[in-house]
Amino acid sequence: MPVPGPRKPPMTTTTAESEQSGRPKRWYRQLWVHVLVAMAAGILLGQLDPRLGVRMQPLGDAFIKAIRMLIAPIIFCTVVHGIARMVDVARVGRVALKAIIYFEVLTTIALAIGLAAVNLWKPGRGMNVDLTHMDTSAVQAYVTHPGNGSVTQFLANIIPGTFLGAFAEGNILQVLLLSVLLAFALTQAGDRGKPVVAAIEAASRMLFSVVAIVMWAAPLGAFGAIAFTVGKFGAGSLVSLGKLLGGFYATCLIFVFGVLWPIAHWCGFSIFQLIRYIREELLIVFATTSSETVLPQLITKLENLGCEESLVGLVIPTGYSFNLDGTCLYLATTAVFLAQATNTRLDLWQQLGLLAVLLLSSKGAAGVSGAAFVVLAATIASTGTIPVASVALVLGIHRLMSEGLTPTNVIGNAVATIVVAKWEGALDEERLHAVLAGRREVAPLR
Repeated sequence: MPVPGPRKPPMTTTTAESEQSGRPKRWYRQLWVHVLVAMAAGILLGQLDPRLGVRMQPLGDAFIKAIRMLIAPIIFCTVVHGIARMVDVARVGRVALKAIIYFEVLTTIALAIGLAAVNLWKPGRGMNVDLTHMDTSAVQAYVTHPGNGSVTQFLANIIPGTFLGAFAEGNILQVLLLSVLLAFALTQAGDRGKPVVAAIEAASRMLFSVVAIVMWAAPLGAFGAIAFTVGKFGAGSLVSLGKLLGGFYATCLIFVFGVLWPIAHWCGFSIFQLIRYIREELLIVFATTSSETVLPQLITKLENLGCEESLVGLVIPTGYSFNLDGTCLYLATTAVFLAQATNTRLDLWQQLGLLAVLLLSSKGAAGVSGAAFVVLAATIASTGTIPVASVALVLGIHRLMSEGLTPTNVIGNAVATIVVAKWEGALDEERLHAVLAGRREVAPLR
């Protein structure tokens, strides 16, 4: 049975004229330039006037909230429209299975690399932290409410309490479940469901237009987030934990270029060209420390690369819960660091057990700034080996570590989507190479 090819994102008049004229968009009008300038201004403000820099936090938080309010309906519309247009409905399950297998393999590799790196680097050795002399009041909320640790609870939480509850809470997995169920129902409805599919497509275009408007505020959000980070922490206060930060950033680079680069090369595309292609998204998540802020743009850009719409709509939202490579690196690195800092002995089997727990607890930690810290506290509480109160050691630098883990998450999910699309024969490779090489104009948000 034939499978529809990837849908080319629609072009606005401006984009069409640009392609016809062959003139690339001028550099000073590109979003990544605006974001970069805003980040530089935020760093400068945070250094010159730290108190004023800290007061810029609402700008970053407001931008994150503006994007987050659109995530659930965008996922819903994208997934429903994509699956409902599929000719072979059984293919949905096949794509999901391939994606889940890939996600589990890559996150396991990320956890293993994190554990190996922190054991070799030993950033916590010699700190000899005495928790009785530490103020742990700031982390009591995380310790008291560690979250859900069992497989049963995790699976039960995928089912929303009400249909609208999933959208109100912004739970990606719950929205994804509802989207797949409704998409199958519309497919079975046949011609009677076509008006609903058309209405959902129109709603999807409207939502992406709203995202395009909100993204004009991305430089302002990046400015506020970076100014707050630099103003609150600064460089001088990080000397004691600099070894942990430096080691973690190095581990993220090792994963991207030691794991994702060979995978990309094997699939026939350049990881460097892909990073350049999504540089705007990487700058935004670096500044805001939230992966969700770029989810709509990432969907559009991967479709524009030649990945089939229905596949992107299924793989990206799933990857935002199951393929958090950067978060896995953070959890493995930080958990063992806390054991080293508190002189808690972890033998090989205990670390392997910790890895097994992290495979579960890392799922569903996407998007929300600071969610990885909550998962860290939940994981340590569930193992009962490392003192839970020790998480106070990294509370102050969690945001700085998030500046490494969130771009890693985004790159990992972009690579995953292209890989699964190639496996499934749902990738226009000619378009992929043309867009990554800059020979074809990048379509705007639809």
